[in-house]
Amino acid sequence: MRVLTATLTFLLAISTVSAEEIGSVSTVFKLLGPNDKIIIEAFDDPKINGVTCHLSRAKKGGVSGAVGLATDSSDAAIACRQVGPITIREELEDGESVFNKRTSVLFKKMQVVRFLDQKRNVLIYLVYSDKLIDGSPKNSISTVPISKNWGN
Repeated sequence: MRVLTATLTFLLAISTVSAEEIGSVSTVFKLLGPNDKIIIEAFDDPKINGVTCHLSRAKKGGVSGAVGLATDSSDAAIACRQVGPITIREELEDGESVFNKRTSVLFKKMQVVRFLDQKRNVLIYLVYSDKLIDGSPKNSISTVPISKNWGN
């Protein structure tokens, strides 16, 4: 059983895109533990070279936040941009998860999914939060036109 658990943990770790924390601002002072924050993170699309997304999200502080027991709110914003020539490395699937982050100990995660609007030649990134039973209607999108002559 331990081997199965370790294998699943390893596979999940290598298949998840990690984000680089760019910065944060405190929003609520906490006497014990870290303050509540808004965190800004960046990640690259795992299947498309030349696209980077920046995500801002709330992170709960306090003692429960410090030990990983707090549930973060569903508030998030996303901005994705072309940062180089776009190269699609693998076949894309609409609604495919490109990034996710656990926002509570159990059942809740924030995810970014990608869609391709072929008619308009645009990539669309959607951030939202979901739970095992119900999700949140709070969401944000960002679009990246696929430019063939980037940098010219």
